[in-house]
Amino acid sequence: MKLFVILGALNAFLAVALGAFGAHGLEGKLEPKYLEVWKTGVQYEMFHALGLIAIGILSGKFPASSLLSWSGWAMFIGIILFSGSLYVLSTSGIKILGAVTPFGGVAFLLSWILLIIFAVKHV
Repeated sequence: MKLFVILGALNAFLAVALGAFGAHGLEGKLEPKYLEVWKTGVQYEMFHALGLIAIGILSGKFPASSLLSWSGWAMFIGIILFSGSLYVLSTSGIKILGAVTPFGGVAFLLSWILLIIFAVKHV
């Protein structure tokens, strides 16, 4: 699906931009622990942006697969919930937002499991 390549590239772009913003715009403005939280969000966004691109490429090489589609959507939702909650947590200090982060982690795990099942069946 072209959409997953686009979403992956967009999230990779955002990860680079947010990483630079964290390193240059937030340094000295956030407590070191919150700057580390920001960096974790950026790292996971980039890893999963690349995952989205891979899913998009696989979608173009194999017949339509609900496993790939669900894997891509779970990965995208994971980016929003995991990285997004870490960005907001680190800049706002609202600790309850940390309760959202594990849902993003579960979405990431689900996306990789679905990709594994797809690979076992089709690759």
